[in-house]
Amino acid sequence: MGVMFGTDGVRGVANRELTPELAFKLGRAGAYILCKDNCNDRRIIIGKDTRISGDMLEAALAAGICSVGVNVLKVGILPTPAIAYLTRSLGAAAGVVISASHNPVEDNGIKFFGPTGYKLPDETEDSIETAVLGDFAGIPSPTGSALGRTYELKDALDRYIMFLQDTMDVDLTGLKVVVDCANGAAYKVAPRVLKELGAEVIPIFNRPDGVNINAWCGSTYPVALQESVVATGADIGLAHDGDADRLIAVDHEGNIVDGDRIMLTIAKYMKENDKLTRNTVVVTVMSNLGLHLALQKAGIKVVQTKVGDRYVMEKMLKLGARFGGEQSGHIIFLKHNTTGDGVLTALQLMRVMKKTGRSLKALGEQMERLPQLLENVRVADKAAIMNSPELSAAIEKYEEQLAGQGRILVRPSGTEPLVRVMVEGRDKKELEQISAAMIKLIHELSQGGDR
Repeated sequence: MGVMFGTDGVRGVANRELTPELAFKLGRAGAYILCKDNCNDRRIIIGKDTRISGDMLEAALAAGICSVGVNVLKVGILPTPAIAYLTRSLGAAAGVVISASHNPVEDNGIKFFGPTGYKLPDETEDSIETAVLGDFAGIPSPTGSALGRTYELKDALDRYIMFLQDTMDVDLTGLKVVVDCANGAAYKVAPRVLKELGAEVIPIFNRPDGVNINAWCGSTYPVALQESVVATGADIGLAHDGDADRLIAVDHEGNIVDGDRIMLTIAKYMKENDKLTRNTVVVTVMSNLGLHLALQKAGIKVVQTKVGDRYVMEKMLKLGARFGGEQSGHIIFLKHNTTGDGVLTALQLMRVMKKTGRSLKALGEQMERLPQLLENVRVADKAAIMNSPELSAAIEKYEEQLAGQGRILVRPSGTEPLVRVMVEGRDKKELEQISAAMIKLIHELSQGGDR
């Protein structure tokens, strides 16, 4: 992976780091790389979330794509997984999403899907990056009728909703649902599909204005959702992020049901009904030890990979597994879609509730969550921190102190100037002391470098 593409596409502050000029170049290079060999369908789908910068970047990206003779099919504001689905189902050459997921409104991002709906492999991203940085040597500039055009797919939302409904074999009549749309890409899709499946729906944060995406709402800040679920007597709360590829749930008492508990609930149901392919769930190193213990108790094999839904996907494809995800709520159902899908996950979770007749609280309590402290530390140079001998020594020291009853994970963010510190074990007071010491050390290293 090069310097431009991170774990989830190209990210940056819109109009400062992620400029229209860069978007144009990415469109031009991406269209050339993805369509130069045996591309029968010279169309690239573009979708976006609700950020104010989306229009600007869409226009520049589309111009770059058209400049190499490839057509653009605009689908407007839709979840990231909808773009993956539409790219695959329409047989397009590629799909592009303009979104920075759960990040604040100032940020934005551009990520590509290949014709099969999967994120691009590192090698293809590297080729696009090389073309961008190499001033497009060898990339044609057609004229006249050979230029690309832009079109709008008017029924894109309907197509995606129909796809979601086709994954269900039960209606949701009798369930009262509060859905937090994060003022993002799910603001139309999520309430509508739930209503059409029979649920009583109370939507919140479903009025985007271009600047309120993820603002004190959504899967990274579900406080208002918790309060609303309790106040309205709802059976379940659903929280999406800005591009709706993740889900965090809330039970009727207002308790958070994170990605780990969602995965356990669905995996156990799948196993009990002989639907869990390879009897395997793929998770990341951030998943709680309690999930590992609960899956193992259920006779389910757990495979661990590094953080990032692309790495979960890679491992699933390698093993032939069909189900996996992250604690953050990125959950992948390979039977249905080729990327994490928050609305799909919500439907499958509610499907288990209906099929079993059990409340989300009861389903979530199948897993004992061990104390896990997570902290983000802003740093100037992630690489310098991660390569520090002092950091390595501290991790080794405190893991010895935990004596096999816990673990420490320090990793750089793939999209922000942060180092993430996770400490897990059985004694919360001990974990707080270790976490504070690790954070203090990282601050010192960031301010003064390795000493």
